[in-house]
Amino acid sequence: MCYCQSQLVNSLSLSLQRNQLQSMTIQFSYNKNQVLQALRYHFLSKKEIRLMIILVNVFALASAALFYFKQILPLAFIVGSFLWFALMISFWFILPGMVYRRAATFQDHFTMHFDENSFSVGNERGSRSWPWKALSNFLETPYFFHLYFDSRSFFLVPKSAFANSDEVYQLRHLMKEKVKA
Repeated sequence: MCYCQSQLVNSLSLSLQRNQLQSMTIQFSYNKNQVLQALRYHFLSKKEIRLMIILVNVFALASAALFYFKQILPLAFIVGSFLWFALMISFWFILPGMVYRRAATFQDHFTMHFDENSFSVGNERGSRSWPWKALSNFLETPYFFHLYFDSRSFFLVPKSAFANSDEVYQLRHLMKEKVKA
């Protein structure tokens, strides 16, 4: 009897949570440091960039080992080290900084609305709504949800805009249900 009651309570709780997913509205502006970190995640999540980093790391380690065993001249080791440093600096600092400076989006204040069928983004200049099927993928990072329309076009939704962790959980659950990768 007690087990059935707890299942009924859990079922009611889930249906209440499901009803709360019907509609959610948030407002936010972006934090520069958090956006830069999100852009780093974006770049490093790309398969071709990860492959390039792995290849440069292997080349740098191989040149270090060969230099240690006196199989190559110091110039090859220096070139491998330079490539590694240049790659890390570009993906960690230069690319995120360039994207942040070029995109006026990160200076705006937004209102987003989420419901069962769609989501919308608006600012003082207007708004736009999309069905969930317009998203190809989503990525969750420590500060953001990355909503991907395609491999290069995405929108960042800050977790700090939500009232509490329950709302973050609800959006995560909604996106897992609606966005099919």
